[in-house]
Amino acid sequence: MEQTNRSEIRGRIFDIQRYSIHDGPGIRTIVFLKGCILRCRWCCNPESQSYKIETVTIDGKPKVYGRDVTVDEVMEEVMKDAAYYRRSGGGLTLSGGESLCQPDFAVGLLSVAKDYGLTTAMESTGCAPYETIERYLPYLDYYLMDIKHMNSEKHREFTGQPNELILANAQKIARSGQTSLSIRVPVIPTFNATKEEILAIARFADTLPGVKRIHLLPYHRLGRDKYTRLGRPYLLDGIRPPDPSLIESFRAAVEANTHLACQIGG
Repeated sequence: MEQTNRSEIRGRIFDIQRYSIHDGPGIRTIVFLKGCILRCRWCCNPESQSYKIETVTIDGKPKVYGRDVTVDEVMEEVMKDAAYYRRSGGGLTLSGGESLCQPDFAVGLLSVAKDYGLTTAMESTGCAPYETIERYLPYLDYYLMDIKHMNSEKHREFTGQPNELILANAQKIARSGQTSLSIRVPVIPTFNATKEEILAIARFADTLPGVKRIHLLPYHRLGRDKYTRLGRPYLLDGIRPPDPSLIESFRAAVEANTHLACQIGG
């Protein structure tokens, strides 16, 4: 694509977050894209799931989730912090939602970011045809991929989708050698918060070529109020975040039973 064409590609986002230090190396700007194929019960950004632009009322005032923008408009915002990226090795991270749901726009953002000399990262479930993912890899330095459960039926029950495609894509991405792949595991009580379930994911991650690190992301309830605003039930209501000592025991078990370094948090 020509530079002009890439800059004019339009996509739908719901937020841009500056000065992040947990979603790839260095200081980063995260662009949150609208739309996701999964419906994870614990999702802290339920406003990201539908591609539609949604309006809710907060304290008597309307708030709109979603806006249409061009690659050029987003990159103008991203490049406001170019000095911080240069000093820290940071750059652009795509999140959502699921960036794989808007491939033209997302690939346009990543490719222009690389033209600017930024490092690029993407938080993603990997739930898309591999042919779609292949379009991203030439422009992607870091793939931060969720692996939520090894049991497909339980995965479907809590996310709305089976896991076979996700696991197959993790293997293909790792074997491609085109990006640095890290595995992230949201630790969710009633879903996967047992040593056996976490170890099953870690052992799978340990088979992926080049994968050296796994991140455990403890469940929190920070997005619960958003469900009420959207008129949707929060299906994990009453579930408490796991005790930090339990998460630490998972970290120790992963490092004792695999070759992976295990980090708690992003």
